[in-house]
Amino acid sequence: MRQQSCKIILPIAAMSLLFLLSLPVMAATLHVGAQSTSITPDAPVALAGQMHTRIARTVESEVQANALAMESRDGDTVLDQALFVACGLAYIPQNVYAGARAALNARIPDFDANKLIISATHTHTAPTTIEGLYIIDEEDVMRPAAYVEFLVERIADAAEAAWKGRKPAKAGWGMGHAVVGYNRRSFFEDGHGQMYGNINIDSFRGIEGPEDHAVEVLFFWGEGDRLIATAVNVVCPSQEVESRSAVNADFWHPVREGLKAKYGKDLVVLGWPGAAGDQSPHIRYRKAAEDRMREFRGLTRLDEIARRIIDAWEEAYEGAQREKFDDVPLQHIVKPIELPRRAVTQEEYDEAKAEIVKWSPDPKNHRRVVWHQEVLKRFERQKAGEVAPYSMELHALRLGDVAITSNDFELFTQFGIQMKAKSPALHTFVIQLAGPGTYVPTPHAAAGGGYSAIVQSNEVSPEGGQALVDETVAAVKGLWAEK
Repeated sequence: MRQQSCKIILPIAAMSLLFLLSLPVMAATLHVGAQSTSITPDAPVALAGQMHTRIARTVESEVQANALAMESRDGDTVLDQALFVACGLAYIPQNVYAGARAALNARIPDFDANKLIISATHTHTAPTTIEGLYIIDEEDVMRPAAYVEFLVERIADAAEAAWKGRKPAKAGWGMGHAVVGYNRRSFFEDGHGQMYGNINIDSFRGIEGPEDHAVEVLFFWGEGDRLIATAVNVVCPSQEVESRSAVNADFWHPVREGLKAKYGKDLVVLGWPGAAGDQSPHIRYRKAAEDRMREFRGLTRLDEIARRIIDAWEEAYEGAQREKFDDVPLQHIVKPIELPRRAVTQEEYDEAKAEIVKWSPDPKNHRRVVWHQEVLKRFERQKAGEVAPYSMELHALRLGDVAITSNDFELFTQFGIQMKAKSPALHTFVIQLAGPGTYVPTPHAAAGGGYSAIVQSNEVSPEGGQALVDETVAAVKGLWAEK
């Protein structure tokens, strides 16, 4: 038995040595700070994420901004920085970024605000942040612009506290598995595709794309090896209770509460959704069997999802505790990129006009009408030659043998799998919705059509999705190029 153990240990040691030799040659101590704050308003709000207006007058669970600050230093010399804020929101519009960065420039001038990354968990039961999407008649309802002012201050509060609280820390990483996200698109005998809908029919031919059930986790320990923060990358949006009319952080709430109950009430938990534009927590088939087993366990659906994520987190933690790094280098690049937009055809323009006529008579359909009107505006800009590429801020980081990347979109999972497969990193975290959203479908999905893969749903074309993959992989590889 001892001889067999030696045969296992030696290759692992050799692999660790090769990793250390591949790191950039620099002394680096890691400093980390973390902070949570509520972004739950104290007034009724309109909720984001559906095609009709929903006014939330109750709070089922608190939506939060969870901040993680990282800085690497060589003595007193700052080598690099990063500040993440994960928010219980549907998306992050540019005015939120602009407001938060302006606030941080004033509050923490020793931080480069361009290295701030704000992301959304994509809950559909959080306040809307964009004016004009919904008709809000009630006088006591907080308007989106007022909520954005409140939100920006809270994000800045969390980010500032995390930054000013950074201290020498250790980092670790690991991975578990949990079935949380299911591919929500199907294809049928005639070639058309659709999101959701009945698949218990003769013409159903299959689930359109892949799923990714890995749960990749970062861990950070402070003084006395106390766990202070964790970032959890799950390839699924938080949309189990998306149709409700109350503020709700969805499954991230029981995940946070479960981890805090065991590891301390001050633990900061960042929920990072992976490339999951075609994923959701809604069960597509075997639902009755799944529900039966869940009911035997006495759990709600939210609690069942949280149980799976926490179990996977514990698997990752078991491994990560064996390797804690306090001198791990941090490298962070920010690169503006341009991606080709999806063109609007004449046929799509005509269909959108017909949909506007169909839905306009009822004010309740205002959100749907606005959705189609955007297609008309884009078509007119095309005709005038005024369509510019989609501009996006790409972040790519290296933390030891971990890569972290971000993008603006609801990015279909196939693109995220490409990024991970082509990355030189041991773990590659892909954070979607670090921007205003919109779906980026695969070519196969766009050919099949249906919500999420039609021009109303897509600012960026499938070719733009591939360009995003190529830019992201190149950026990550660049972080591994220096020996």
